[in-house]
Amino acid sequence: MNNNEYKNSIKKQLIDELSDSVGLEDKEILESIDRKIENIELNSNPLKLKEKILLRKSVFDSLKNYDILTELLDDKKVNEIMINAYDEIFIDRDGKYIRWDKKFESKEQLENIIQQIVGKINRIVNVSNPIVDARLYDGSRVHVVLPPIAIKGATVTIRKFPERITMKKLIEYESITIEAAEFLSELVKNGYNIFISGGTGSGKTTFLNAMSEYIPQGDRVITIEDSAELNISHVENLVSLETRDKNVEGEGEINMSMLIKAALRMNPDRIVVGEVRGKEALDMLQAMNTGHDGSLSTGHANSSYDMLSRLETMVLMAENLPLLAIRQQISSAIDILVHLTKLKNKKRVVYEISELLELDKENYKTNKLYEFDGQSLIKCGSLKNKRKLNI
Repeated sequence: MNNNEYKNSIKKQLIDELSDSVGLEDKEILESIDRKIENIELNSNPLKLKEKILLRKSVFDSLKNYDILTELLDDKKVNEIMINAYDEIFIDRDGKYIRWDKKFESKEQLENIIQQIVGKINRIVNVSNPIVDARLYDGSRVHVVLPPIAIKGATVTIRKFPERITMKKLIEYESITIEAAEFLSELVKNGYNIFISGGTGSGKTTFLNAMSEYIPQGDRVITIEDSAELNISHVENLVSLETRDKNVEGEGEINMSMLIKAALRMNPDRIVVGEVRGKEALDMLQAMNTGHDGSLSTGHANSSYDMLSRLETMVLMAENLPLLAIRQQISSAIDILVHLTKLKNKKRVVYEISELLELDKENYKTNKLYEFDGQSLIKCGSLKNKRKLNI
């Protein structure tokens, strides 16, 4: 027997042995694994201590964690895990794509891990519902696509959720200047509605988390997300809401729009929407326009102006309104636009901070406040709308 055969043998025995146990602690599981390893027939070729340690960890990961993925999830240098098929795994380590030298033993093993991941947050993925978003215990994003949509087999993309990055850290990373950070701090404290945009991997959620540091401690805050990732720890009066997919019968869906409407009945001072992707944009804008100053949200776009255009499209998904009415809603709701980008050297920076003013006839009018010049974020304008500042 090789190590994999040993592992499968021990795992099967343990599953049978522990199937009726409830609430068994990790220590007890490890003790059972140790006993099984000692009882294996090793013939005349006993396992070395290092081999026993690796086998012990491998079996435990299979039972309690995410099997071979546990090693990658524990590796802080790995930013993203891309499983193209059970035997084809790539990782993003320090900004470089590398094919991993390990693989799952079978398609079934990978599919079992997928069901374990989605089951923990009450999500469903199957032939009828082959695409799903989920998250891990640490907040890492998981995107799953099953066959027959995924031709080569079950596909999983895991974007690891980094340890909470503060605004101080972002300044150290030169993602933003001290001056710009202090400016945004004043805007958040004084109730400006701020919308953060950026492309894939530009750090929108990380930046939203950092911005949330500036929310006054005494405010009542409601967070609304597709998959909970925000970590607002300093606010005591906090309610976190998360969407829910349909059940097997096709019922029970709770979407972003429903959560935003529910949040309005919870007496919030501020509403923080993780990311708007569809018709919930209209509900978010209406919330910002009905006295919930200081609200924050993010969206996917290649520029600030592109974000405004995308918001128009998302509102039209919800209701067929005249374009002028939509633009009036947007310009009235959003005070500040912050755009992030990921440079060619993989560095993430605040690329632009702009103020959204009243419409100029039927067109958006912006006032650029800070702009990235290729090296740093430089100030290029002054705030015109000062009605909310306590000065």
